[in-house]
Amino acid sequence: MRIDLRQLGLAGGLFMGSLSAAYAQSATFPRNGVYDDRPGLYAFTHATIFTDYKTRVNDATLIIRDGKVEAVGTKVKIPAGAVVQDLKGKFIYPGFVDLYASYGVPEVKTLERRGRRGGPQFESTKTGAYDWNQAVHPEVNAAELFAANDEQADALRKLGFGAVLTHQPDGIVRGTAALVSLNTNRQENELILQDRAATAYSFDKGTSTQDYPSSLMGSIALLRQTYLDADWNQRNPTREQNLSLRALNQQRSLPAIFEVRDKQSALRADKVGDEFGVQYILKGRGDEYQRLPDIQATEAPLIVSLNFPDAYVVDDVYDAIRVPLQDLKHWEMAPANAGLLAKAGVPIALTAADLKDKKKFLPNLRKAIQYGLTEQQALQALTATPASLVKAQDRVGALKPGMQANFLVCSTRLFAEDNVMLDNWVQGVRYQLSEIPNDYRGVYTLKLGNQPETKLLLAGKPEAPELKIVAAPGDTVKGNLTVSGDLTTIVYNPTPKKKGSGSVRLAGYYTQEGRVFQGDGQLPDATAIKWSARRLDEASRAARRDSAKAPEPVQLGQLQFPFVAYGRPALPTQQTVLIKNTTVWTSEAAGKLENTDVLLQNGKIAKIGRNLSVPSGGRTVDGTGKHLTPGIIDEHSHIAISEGVNEGTQSVTSEVRISDVVDAEDVDVYRDLAGGVIAAQLLHGSANPIGGQSALIKLRWGQTAEQMKIQGAPGFIKFALGENVKQSNWGEANVLRFPQTRMGTEQVFVDAFTRAKEYEQQWKAWNKLSKAKQRKGEAPRRDLELEALVEILNDQRFITCHSYVQSEINMLMNVADRMNFKVNTFTHILEGYKVADKMKARGINASTFSDWWAYKNEVRDAIPYNAGIMHDVGLNVAINSDDAEMSRRLNQEAAKMVKYNGLSEEEALKLVTINPAKMLHLDKTMGSIKEGKDADVVLWSDNPLSIYAHAERTFVDGRLLFDVESDQQMRQDMQKERLRIVQLMLAAKKGGAPTQVPTARPTKHYHCDTLGEAKELDQ
Repeated sequence: MRIDLRQLGLAGGLFMGSLSAAYAQSATFPRNGVYDDRPGLYAFTHATIFTDYKTRVNDATLIIRDGKVEAVGTKVKIPAGAVVQDLKGKFIYPGFVDLYASYGVPEVKTLERRGRRGGPQFESTKTGAYDWNQAVHPEVNAAELFAANDEQADALRKLGFGAVLTHQPDGIVRGTAALVSLNTNRQENELILQDRAATAYSFDKGTSTQDYPSSLMGSIALLRQTYLDADWNQRNPTREQNLSLRALNQQRSLPAIFEVRDKQSALRADKVGDEFGVQYILKGRGDEYQRLPDIQATEAPLIVSLNFPDAYVVDDVYDAIRVPLQDLKHWEMAPANAGLLAKAGVPIALTAADLKDKKKFLPNLRKAIQYGLTEQQALQALTATPASLVKAQDRVGALKPGMQANFLVCSTRLFAEDNVMLDNWVQGVRYQLSEIPNDYRGVYTLKLGNQPETKLLLAGKPEAPELKIVAAPGDTVKGNLTVSGDLTTIVYNPTPKKKGSGSVRLAGYYTQEGRVFQGDGQLPDATAIKWSARRLDEASRAARRDSAKAPEPVQLGQLQFPFVAYGRPALPTQQTVLIKNTTVWTSEAAGKLENTDVLLQNGKIAKIGRNLSVPSGGRTVDGTGKHLTPGIIDEHSHIAISEGVNEGTQSVTSEVRISDVVDAEDVDVYRDLAGGVIAAQLLHGSANPIGGQSALIKLRWGQTAEQMKIQGAPGFIKFALGENVKQSNWGEANVLRFPQTRMGTEQVFVDAFTRAKEYEQQWKAWNKLSKAKQRKGEAPRRDLELEALVEILNDQRFITCHSYVQSEINMLMNVADRMNFKVNTFTHILEGYKVADKMKARGINASTFSDWWAYKNEVRDAIPYNAGIMHDVGLNVAINSDDAEMSRRLNQEAAKMVKYNGLSEEEALKLVTINPAKMLHLDKTMGSIKEGKDADVVLWSDNPLSIYAHAERTFVDGRLLFDVESDQQMRQDMQKERLRIVQLMLAAKKGGAPTQVPTARPTKHYHCDTLGEAKELDQ
């Protein structure tokens, strides 16, 4: 609450006029009561004033009038009538600004869910001419919702904040934020410093009860389509009166703040922003240092959290094992995040958001400074940067004439360990935070009666000094000091090691003027004495200088890429490598070549032959007795996907893209490399007939998601047939979504491509119009769902279709014939042997399991001879995994076809190398060992189809991303790193640091039928 200065009786008449800001009335409000309009004129003299984060003025004066700064400097004339306060020895700083808060804004209530309990909700329940999706509500304006809240404001003021940017943190498109003052003694219309100061976004749909989106890729697709719809609405304002889209268009010039869950989503958000010409201000979670070069490359300012993780309780060996390495390392390195970002030149603004206990903010801020953030950078990140990011640098963030009188009065330097924030002035109103505690620390001469003088030392924190008595040279004993008001007691045992010895008890008072304790006491033998302890100023100053020495720089562990187990300090470089005298499985017409050399250079297969020489600077690998194969390609995988593999909320979700949610830190990528896999198609799941777009990646472990994607690769999309797509086995509550039958599934395809053809014709007609006619007409609305289907019609995107029974396979082939599109691949295709001739006639590929059968009703006719029969008919056949564990053993899955079908070893290996490369239209650059192709090869210890073979070296683009020697070394290094950090955590716990109990984090493996993060469909 606001402090009434008249009650404090402060020296210098500071109480005069203190209530003027509190009771001054807005010109638009009627007056009720006695006229009381004082000028609110104050002068603060002889202070050290930081007018901004980099400008320090010594022995300066600050004049404020009516809640604003009037003058500041060393030669400022004090106006007549000003209330003067002498702040000699004190420091004044601009008040802090927090750009991420929900202060004064009510929590949003969940909208009432329509339909059966637990059933789907397809449409928004929000009434009015608003967006079709509840998670998109740019029309929400924080200024209209804002109401000052004294309790919330007080908590923020105690941290040093004078203004915050507040918004309603709910949904994907959240509306506008308002910059508001933390003064609670004025009307709201005076507290709002800037209405519509910024807009807010996230990938979290919040309290929306609408089914769509149910995945991260769905959220990204919804945001992307919303931007396109806003553009269309702006160009065609008479077509649709959509208040949400109108609001979004009106906000496009405002700063845009995007809240993300982690560093990878920060990069995802920036990519969407780049697509639509928006430079987001990213509100992160404190792990940005883990991908610092990539975060820096976004050129995005960051709102940086100071929410550091607590140490884990790792006393128990089994508990310690449960903590992932990345969590251990993040605990150690998180405090360095702000400093590393600032050092890299990333503009940062610090926030108290994410801290459940706001009292941790200032200690964590000091910890960030200890870990590398400079004091100037910290002050800039709390004042100038947040103010400039919302274009309010002329109002807050500094102390210059005309700006808000928001400032802090401190006992010493702001970030000093012993600093006390005394006052937080907000719009010229004083809020007292604390009083300066008496600082008794120092060196004293202690005189007990007629005994010789000894030394008394008081050190530690001002509010709780630690007492030591120098009983003899080199011999000190501890004691207890208690101060209550003016009264003091001291108790200590001068001979603690002597059995039966007693304590000296002293009572008295402290004289501030003489810096002396004195009074009466009693020795252990009950002798009454007079005592005194007089402070030695010079010795005390020397002791203070010694104790104020800067702490040793923090030594942090090493960053690694990715920031998980099996990460490396740096990405392996492309090497010139000659693999000598090995058996080469080319997967080409050349077949298997014995005693052959292969040269890898500049990321390509440079030469194949015998007796090759290694170029200068290259190295040689002896392949004698070993086997070299092309890297394995998994045509059907669900590894390396973030926050959901299915957007199963609608029957057609061709607008969603797995490429938006590639997870570059999934350890399954490294495990696949250990199994010889070098590339994969990451497929959407099978929860709808037309699912999302695929991502084709190389397993470039250590690089970012964008860098893992295969540049120039063709587009693919997931279709699905069978039980999963119709969802009729989900229970009685789920009977609303079409289709509910297999014949309904057919109609979904027909309807979707009918709409796509109409959509394509609309655009063709539009594009034929002259520029003059286009200016007068209305362009069609861009529809990302239909655009993907048009790409299929034009052979620009290829279908991989989840399939089981021959009746549905026939159905989709017939639909494709009718609608004039092609099916590229049937995946699973466990009844492919029944329709292989029809597939061959249409040039359709088959990607199947080796010997999966009887795991659900749809596969009751599955046989292990399926792949061989299709191969013999002449289809291009591949073996895929659809499983994070099986993908590491695809060489063995392919080998089963030798057993079941009598395929040659070379033809069997092609099932996981050149054949899937052909399916994915990547065979020009990968899938076989041929001069000029990418250097994606695997050196095996034995025949690659043998159960005894293991991958010894896996090269991707000529980079050695897995080898058994470095793998063993990494395991040892990881164990050492774990033990090192565990010891630090044990020490932290012993030192009183807060802790948390480790909890199990189950591994999440996606399959075709995985919904959300864990729930799977009935098989």
